[in-house]
Amino acid sequence: MHTSFDTLINSFVENRVGIAENFLSPQLAGDLKNNLIRLSGNRQMHAAGTGNNELVSHDKSVRSDIIYWLDRKHNDIHENAFFSLMDEFILHLNNTCYTGINGYEFHYALYETGSFYKKHIDQFRNNPSRQFSMIIYLNLDWEAGDGGQLTIHHTGQASQEIDPTGGKTVFFKSSELEHEVLVANKPRMSITGWLKKD
Repeated sequence: MHTSFDTLINSFVENRVGIAENFLSPQLAGDLKNNLIRLSGNRQMHAAGTGNNELVSHDKSVRSDIIYWLDRKHNDIHENAFFSLMDEFILHLNNTCYTGINGYEFHYALYETGSFYKKHIDQFRNNPSRQFSMIIYLNLDWEAGDGGQLTIHHTGQASQEIDPTGGKTVFFKSSELEHEVLVANKPRMSITGWLKKD
């Protein structure tokens, strides 16, 4: 397991954007994808906003995905397996990089056909607790023409486009890199979240 952790961390140190292809096992990725599909079918997912709880805005011209927050209180075996994996990763990250991370938050994200998220940065202006952003993709059959790429805008160099293929995880500083999600040409699924320091 530490091999995928180190791949994610080392590529982040080298390129400011960490990428690991198999951070989630195929079994866990499939189980979480099925959870997301079930939640969507039961209409339990809700329109995502921008800003935090104090300054939230729902503007579908900026962001049109739907989300559902993960929580150990749900007592879902697959979500709890994901949280246990994140606990291991944070321990490894803190031990190797001295980041001081002491919390996190994650949600399922579904970009239905035609959905997108315009250019933005993840750390709130009035709350610096989000330190690292993580996106874990659940699209096990994604192809080049399906759209939905994560585009990261690097200062002074070309933008980086990342395909949302299943099992892949992306990791970067929440305060540094502007990024966007291009229009998805079919439903695009992920778990998205932030590692936090109070």
